Amino acid sequence: MEIVISEDPKSLGQKAGKLAAELIQKAIEEKGSANIILATGTSQFETLSHLISDKSIEWERVTMFHLDEYIGLSISHPASFRKYLKERFLEKVGQLKGYYLIDGQKDPHVETDRLSEIIDKHPIDVALVGIGENGHLAFNDPPADFDTKKPYLVVNLDEACRKQQLGEGWFPDFEAVPKQAISMSIHQIMQSKHIVCSVPDERKAEAVKNCVENQVSNLFPASILQRHPSCTLFLDKGAASRLSK
Repeated sequence: MEIVISEDPKSLGQKAGKLAAELIQKAIEEKGSANIILATGTSQFETLSHLISDKSIEWERVTMFHLDEYIGLSISHPASFRKYLKERFLEKVGQLKGYYLIDGQKDPHVETDRLSEIIDKHPIDVALVGIGENGHLAFNDPPADFDTKKPYLVVNLDEACRKQQLGEGWFPDFEAVPKQAISMSIHQIMQSKHIVCSVPDERKAEAVKNCVENQVSNLFPASILQRHPSCTLFLDKGAASRLSK
């Protein structure tokens, strides 16, 4: 794992977005297309903004997969990650080769089977992810399942995860935060050829320290990124503030 520390979220996003763009372009040059995973949430604002500003990417050669989504949430809800990706990515990059959004309003087990079958046929070149305040990777809260090989799972959201979603302003109150989600599995994320992990904000500092400086453990789900052969962790000064010198 390579760690890059920036002054603030904007410069973090510029660096992370630049690397993601370069890796996507390289995949297109080498094999004619690229398969990517996109995360959502406030941590990805600047990274996605910089990525879509790169006009050299041939988006019509890119297939996008969605990292996670709440179960039972309408696409019109402010917290919907489908809504997030449509407004912040799909409507801005134009025609893609393909994209696969998670529909949390369908039968979740049917939906996980559908998406798992599709992604099995699309080896991922670049995954853009973040780390939660509880150390989760996607919605794989601790203790995360490191063993399952199924690409998409139905997961329960712990209290810390739900409080983070409330704190970020996506919901009016704690009871409104869903208790379950569909999430890409740890194993599937780790199959990505390259991982670009963007983590701004001091409120993530303890999680970053736990996932970077502790041994790999499912109690710190994102610690598994230590084992990935090509993972770059982008932090701002706040998120990096508790790391040892």
